Amino acid sequence: MFRLIATLIVGLLVAQPTVANESQDRATLTDALNTFLAGASIGDVTAHEVFWADDLVYTSSAGLRTDRAAILASMANAPEPTNPPARGYKGEDIDIRLYDDVAIVAFTLVGTPSDSDADVMRYLNTGTFLKRDDRWQVVAWQATHKAKTP
Repeated sequence: MFRLIATLIVGLLVAQPTVANESQDRATLTDALNTFLAGASIGDVTAHEVFWADDLVYTSSAGLRTDRAAILASMANAPEPTNPPARGYKGEDIDIRLYDDVAIVAFTLVGTPSDSDADVMRYLNTGTFLKRDDRWQVVAWQATHKAKTP
């Protein structure tokens, strides 16, 4: 009986950090996404450098496949961002699925223009994050233009 109780207590103690770690990982991933989107809104190169892993595979909504180096190179030739930014980005309906050191983050990317005459853009995005050296980074990304509902 003692052995059974001891096993249950040890099991409960071991299970607690998992729940705490999962909660912390969800918060960290949500914060990483929001920080990245805020930086992307203003053309912040550092936001991209931190967010994308060196071995990133990125598939755009236009069906183009690229990598981190190409994304960063394209930013070097980009025009200076406007103030306020031409389009602000945020994530809605964020769904995070954790699998040890891998996370799938699916959300709706909403691009709101500063010009009220322009359309709000909506994309379904799915990112695969890998935790390396206690840091989450995106290793794969897929963007799909969200169809307008009637």
